[in-house]
Amino acid sequence: MSDATRAEVCVVACAEAWRGDGEILASGIGLVPMIAARLARATFAPDLLVSDGEALLTQGTWAIGGTPPVIEGWIPFRVVFDLLYRGRRHVMMGPSQIDRYGNANISAIGADFTRPDRALLGVRGAPGNTVSHPTSYWVPKHGRRSFVEAVDMVSGIGYDRAAANPAAGRYHELRRVVSNLGVFDFDTDDHRMRLASVHPGVTVQEVLDATAFDLVVPPDVAQTRLPTDAELALIREVIDPKSARDREVRG
Repeated sequence: MSDATRAEVCVVACAEAWRGDGEILASGIGLVPMIAARLARATFAPDLLVSDGEALLTQGTWAIGGTPPVIEGWIPFRVVFDLLYRGRRHVMMGPSQIDRYGNANISAIGADFTRPDRALLGVRGAPGNTVSHPTSYWVPKHGRRSFVEAVDMVSGIGYDRAAANPAAGRYHELRRVVSNLGVFDFDTDDHRMRLASVHPGVTVQEVLDATAFDLVVPPDVAQTRLPTDAELALIREVIDPKSARDREVRG
């Protein structure tokens, strides 16, 4: 039996978002997505391009907060935009709110955008990301304040809004949502969020209770796969030897 922690299950679930992507830029925004992108490249997705988070493309696998072993290229911000608008990127972002169609808010909390209860990052690159290339999301604390009936401000475009504007929806693809409770996709006729799997130790009812909208729930919900021994070794010994992941995701 695997002794994988909830955080390690989440890392692998996030890594799976990049499976089969080929030679594109994998952008993991935040701790767990960053670990996941490096894990994916080190195992089942060797063609991924991974950056140091600033301006360099790297080879090899290295620890969070450490120095990449090999620099293979320079990727200034303008080049990231070139890749973005050509669809040659798959980003995993962390929304503060997300709704049933994948509309995501990273900008502000509160009904009045001019006087928000809490100012966040701003829309940043979310609109361009969601209409130009595959986008996935990581939510470390699944609850009714994050999985909401309606987001307070649309930063990333969901399937309902993409459908209303065919030009915006031409390259729109929300690949996966991972939370500390389960994995979700939009593989439904109307692109409503579907519960794809629950993490070990989590029940379907727990997920439903923590979600403010009606999820699509298939008759048989799978369990999120456990990390392999090789993946655990990479996570624990190479990529995150200081176990920062366990401070972000508590079991």
